[in-house]
Amino acid sequence: MSHSNFTIDYSELVGFLDNKEFSPLIEKLPKDFLNAFNHGDFDSWVKALQSLPAISTDSWELKDRVRIGEAGLCSEDQRARLKESLLALQPWRKGPFQLFGLDMDTEWRSDWKWDRLKDQIEPLENRNVLDIGCGNGYHCWRMAGEGARFVLGIDSHLLFSMQYWAIRHFLRVPPVFVVPLALEDLPGDLNAFDTVFSMGVLYHSRSPFEHLQGIRSSLRRGGQMVLETLVIEGPVGMTLVPQGRYARMPNVWFLPSCDSMIEWLQKAGFKNIRLLNVSTTTVEEQRTTEWMTFESLPEALDKNDPSTTIEGYPAPMRAIFTAEKP
Repeated sequence: MSHSNFTIDYSELVGFLDNKEFSPLIEKLPKDFLNAFNHGDFDSWVKALQSLPAISTDSWELKDRVRIGEAGLCSEDQRARLKESLLALQPWRKGPFQLFGLDMDTEWRSDWKWDRLKDQIEPLENRNVLDIGCGNGYHCWRMAGEGARFVLGIDSHLLFSMQYWAIRHFLRVPPVFVVPLALEDLPGDLNAFDTVFSMGVLYHSRSPFEHLQGIRSSLRRGGQMVLETLVIEGPVGMTLVPQGRYARMPNVWFLPSCDSMIEWLQKAGFKNIRLLNVSTTTVEEQRTTEWMTFESLPEALDKNDPSTTIEGYPAPMRAIFTAEKP
């Protein structure tokens, strides 16, 4: 579908999915994207996308960073217009991106998370990859940079799809796609993806075992899951169930210990489970910026004791696990 010179069109994705093991996904794609959603900010988002400058480039890199174009490929006026259009789509949470010399310093240093896991997972070369809760698709582009054959990102937040289309406006290759779907929207027993990522999603699920089963159902036999989630310190069987908010977030349900998480993965039917990394989230990694002007991690921590949240819970700590579908 097209508004002005800007197009949101899934035909390329449909062509890729057709006659392949992914074909059940086709019927799940939004039809007539620009008229399919009822959101108060939708028209302003579309207007921002329409206002993006028409700059083309075949200069880009995705392996070590997400860079599209170079500063010399656009004028200062075009860069100012680019920044204005992209800022109209904030908050930008995952990144950073660099577009034609414009540095987008997003809320998260998502590249730090990627660096923690990229050399410890099965190589993504020629693999078909699903990224659950992908946000604007930052990690999807990094997956493509590692040689993935096809990357599908899903996230139910519509704004993140609009941000993806802003990036894709300037980078039409490789085959990276983001669609506004949740894991629950995918066909059951898809058994299609070589690697499935779930990063920063599990603790938002009211039923973590349903989430893990959804991941397992999306994987082919022998495929790898990469899971990143909030955890707490403690022995097997320990799980924090926050009462009310956790670090200002209203939708955090379960924070297991690492040993508990391993038991959950075993019970969900995974094998070859490995704990790759445990790290405390710092205010250098997640913070307010020009591209995300709302409150962030610093406001969620106790000012007198940053090892705890303002609610009195342990400060955010994240662990990365891999596991295999038998």
